[in-house]
Amino acid sequence: MKVLLTGAFGNVGLSTLKEMLKRNYDIRIFDIKTRRNKRLAIKYKKDVEIFWGDLRNYNNVEKAVADRDVIIHVAAIIPPLADKKPKFAESVNVGGTANIVKAMENQPKKPKLIFTSSVAVYGDRLENPLITPDDTLNPNVDDEYAKQKLKCEELIKNSSLDWAIFRLTYIVSLNKLQMDPLMFEMPLETCIEICDTKDVGLALTNAVENEKIWGEVMHIAGGDRCRISYRDYLKEMLDIFGIGFEGLPEEAFRRGRGFHCGFMTTDKSQAFLNYQRYTLDDYFNAVKKKVVISRFFTMIFKPIVQKYLLNKSHYYKEYLNNDLH
Repeated sequence: MKVLLTGAFGNVGLSTLKEMLKRNYDIRIFDIKTRRNKRLAIKYKKDVEIFWGDLRNYNNVEKAVADRDVIIHVAAIIPPLADKKPKFAESVNVGGTANIVKAMENQPKKPKLIFTSSVAVYGDRLENPLITPDDTLNPNVDDEYAKQKLKCEELIKNSSLDWAIFRLTYIVSLNKLQMDPLMFEMPLETCIEICDTKDVGLALTNAVENEKIWGEVMHIAGGDRCRISYRDYLKEMLDIFGIGFEGLPEEAFRRGRGFHCGFMTTDKSQAFLNYQRYTLDDYFNAVKKKVVISRFFTMIFKPIVQKYLLNKSHYYKEYLNNDLH
């Protein structure tokens, strides 16, 4: 089986690459040539064909797609960069996907396409958190990334290709534990269902030779044992880090509607792909082991760290300004 994986050195891409290397596949990877990616590539150059290029360049894409059986397209510009630079993100996310579809359709033997979309395409689900793949797609007005993913889905559905679309949930990884300002964008009442990035990699790899997936839109999420409220998730994580949730007032977080996430039905994807291994508790325990040393220092400087995080919340700044007036 000849497979092309785009975005191989991103979070989900690396998990997928590591899983695919356990199979007897002819693997080609396509990614942008950055210093970080070149460093990561050293480990894999003996086992895979590395193709450096830009999704926005059709010639690059056409060469990468040539003679492949299956394309796994996970490369994307994600938030917060996708929201800060929406035109750039659209040129990569939508323009790049259009190039892939066109290049695939121009092959003598058309490859099959596996595409990763996002839970963000459903928009706000605070009042109705259980999401099925047949639910209305309603990206939030200010969510450029979600709107771009939706455009990509339409491009793919309207193509002449065999395709499968996987809408990914809230993906967690031990390699991405940095506190991001996006943490304040999610209302504390939000229902979330995590999925370990390693399970996503397994799902995508198991999809390659599964004939049941084509023409399907499915959710990739962790299952019942990975569900929690964002408030409880944050309390647990901040305690593990030694920061403490009590130091972050509710005024620091978005209130009410305007974000996304929820509990995603995965009966079909799990039946087809058998990928759900890691639970929420597994993730919390793994994080505890990873940060056991840094937690000691964080606790020493706890007030400073809390103040640093609060400074990342524009909601808290607005609250303070209104309070002063």
